[in-house]
Amino acid sequence: MSIEIKISKKRISYKKAMLYLNKRVDDVKNGKNRELLWILEHPTTYTAGVSYNKEEILDKKIKIIQSNRGGKITLHNPGQKIIYFVINLNNREKDIRKFISVIEKSIVEFLQNYKINAKKDKKNIGIWVNSKKIAAIGIRVSRWVAYHGCSINITNNLNEYLKIIPCGLSNKKITSVIKEKKIKPKNYEKKLAEIFIKNIDSF
Repeated sequence: MSIEIKISKKRISYKKAMLYLNKRVDDVKNGKNRELLWILEHPTTYTAGVSYNKEEILDKKIKIIQSNRGGKITLHNPGQKIIYFVINLNNREKDIRKFISVIEKSIVEFLQNYKINAKKDKKNIGIWVNSKKIAAIGIRVSRWVAYHGCSINITNNLNEYLKIIPCGLSNKKITSVIKEKKIKPKNYEKKLAEIFIKNIDSF
C-alpha cells in the first residue's frame, strides 16, 4: 500500500498529534491502515525524550511534556516544520540506522533547495550547518514499525531555545533557514513530502 501524505495547515497540539500518531501505529501493526507521512506545526511546546535529564531545563517555569521518542529535550514552535511518520520496516529493510540515514538524506536534500549546505554528523544525530543544528531527529521502533520523526527549523523563534539545553547542546548552536539565508520559504510542504516519499520508497 502507498504511504498516506497528510499536510495540516492549522497548528496541531502535541498531545492531539500523539493520540493520532499512536492510533496509526497500532493500525499499521495490525494491518488496518496505510503507512503515514504527516507534515505539521505545533504551538510552542517543550518535549522530553527518553534520555533527557532535569538539568537540561534552564527555565523551571516551562511545562515539559514527556514523550516516548528517542532523544533529549527539544522545542517545537510556530515556523518549525514537523515531519511525523509511521513506516513499517517489516515490509522494507529491518535496519534502523539505514532508515535514519534516509531521514537525514531527505532533510539535506530539502535544504539544498535554499542553497543551504547541510550535513549529518556521525557523532551527533540531526542535521547541521557549520556546526549549528538546523534539524532534529527522534524516532521509536515498535515491532519494526518506526514512528515519531524529525523537525526542521524554518522561520521559528530561536530565542525560545534559551529556556532549555536543546538536545543536550549549547543554546547558541541552533540555526534555521531564515537565519542562514534571510528568506521565508512559502508553500514548500508538498515538495518536502515528495522528497521524503521518494527516499523512503527507495529504502
